[in-house]
Amino acid sequence: MASTATSPSESSLPSFAVQGSVRTLLRLEGFAVAGLTFVLYARTGASWWLFAALWLVPDLSMLGYLYRPCWGARIYNAVHTYFLPSVLALFALVSRDASLLPIALIWINHIGIDRLMGYGLKYSNGFGWTHLGRLGKQRESIQAN
Repeated sequence: MASTATSPSESSLPSFAVQGSVRTLLRLEGFAVAGLTFVLYARTGASWWLFAALWLVPDLSMLGYLYRPCWGARIYNAVHTYFLPSVLALFALVSRDASLLPIALIWINHIGIDRLMGYGLKYSNGFGWTHLGRLGKQRESIQAN
């Protein structure tokens, strides 16, 4: 799969955004991660109420934007990469602490769904600037050009 832009609207995206088949692959990767973690969570036997209650918790990292966009992006990105929940999952498996694995799976599922929906890692320009392209009305105006 080539990584070049495949349509005029994609070629008008800013240079920071992935385009074409690369963006599609990243979104499909999010779908795969979300599906896998959903199935693994079901196998833990943990409560679906816990899943519902904790699923949006990673989005609290957006509060960093109240301080400064630069710090908001750093905090959001730290919480929205697979590194920290993977470390938590590994620790849960090594320590045999059954209560931590469902939390890690919920966290990873959240990140996967975010990627699937096009919410990428943030740049310090502002919340709408992501590695998967612009979000919201700004994205629509860029694609209209």
